[in-house]
Order: sequence, then structure tokens, then C-alpha cells
Amino acid sequence: MIKKNIPQKTIDRLAIYRRYLEYASEETAGRHFITSADLSKGTQVSAAAIRRDLSCMGQLGRRKIGYNIDRLCNSINSVLGLNKKWRVALVGAGNLGKALMMYRGFRKLGFEIVAVFDNARLKIGKKWLEIKIQDIRHIKDNVSNKRIEIAIIAVPFKVAQATADLLIESGIKAILNFAPIGLKVPDNIKLRSVDLATELANLSYFLTKKIR
Repeated sequence: MIKKNIPQKTIDRLAIYRRYLEYASEETAGRHFITSADLSKGTQVSAAAIRRDLSCMGQLGRRKIGYNIDRLCNSINSVLGLNKKWRVALVGAGNLGKALMMYRGFRKLGFEIVAVFDNARLKIGKKWLEIKIQDIRHIKDNVSNKRIEIAIIAVPFKVAQATADLLIESGIKAILNFAPIGLKVPDNIKLRSVDLATELANLSYFLTKKIR
């Protein structure tokens, strides 16, 4: 039985295990079972932590045999909601937005970008992968008509908060934010932020510290 209220860190690691199982097909080809030690080598998470994480989904493993790969993938998919298709809106048709649009990994996991928005007149009307870039003012109608549940923000930081507010007013409940700014959202909205520049700054600090 799947536990309720699984810790966020466990959810993050479940996504890592699922990604490994998805992309490490060569290592798992022809095999029906995988051990926590195997997963540890492929994900750099300790075997003990893996066993604790997977125990939140019930008794999936068999001693000295491991986990049935298909059953494990299905269980993780169920927990993460990857057993259905998710319709996604992308706001921001700049270079980052285009890179996100072209990333095939989203669709492979069931996330389909079905609408793209921007406020630049020169971009509105153009097509990315057969999807027409629309004026940001049309977000609300699209969220309703296309049953969009997730939005990606890839706009300049000056307009990121206003964009988030508009998305929330339109009915979006989950946001992935790439703008380099902390957004304020209501408690019932799930927000995840990715700040690439900050991550690079952390690496820079690490290297600088080693040089000293």
C-alpha cells in the first residue's frame, strides 16, 4: 500500500530512480529484476536510502532478488502521476523557451506542451513544432479549453510575478519557474523553481574555494 504524505526528498529521489530505469535500458535489457545495489550504482544514492524510499510504496522487493523492474516502474509512475498525460503551457518564447519546447524528454514522461505564449508582437503567430505562439492575454481561454494543468515560466524576471499571477487566475495549480526570481504563490499552488545562474554560481564558489 502506498503511504500518504511522502516526504518531498523521497519524491525527488523517486523521480531519479524512474529516470534511471527509463534511460538505462542497455543495462536492464533482458532483465526482470534490479537490486537496490544496482540502483545505487546508477543513481549515486545509497542502497539503504533507496530501500527506505521504495518501502513507501509497500513491499515491492524480494530478498536477494531485488525489485521487479516493470512493477517498480508502474508503482513509481503511480506515485508521481506519470501514469497519465499532462497538458502543459509554456510562457516565454525566447531562447530558453525554445530549448524547453524542443526537449523531447518532457513528452517521453507524459508532459505535452500544448500552448506557447509571449507578449512580443514579432513572435506572436509564429509556430514551434506546429504550435502557434499566442498572445499572453489568451492564457485564460486556453487553460480552460485545452485542459491545461501545468505551466512553465520562462520570461524575464521583471514580469515573472505578473505572469505567475495571471496563470493562477486562469486556473493553473502547478508551476515550473525558470525566471531568476522567487515567486509568491498561494499555499494551494505547487511551485518549483530552477535558477540555472545560481547553480553555476554555486559551482564557481566550489572551484574558487578549492583554488584557495
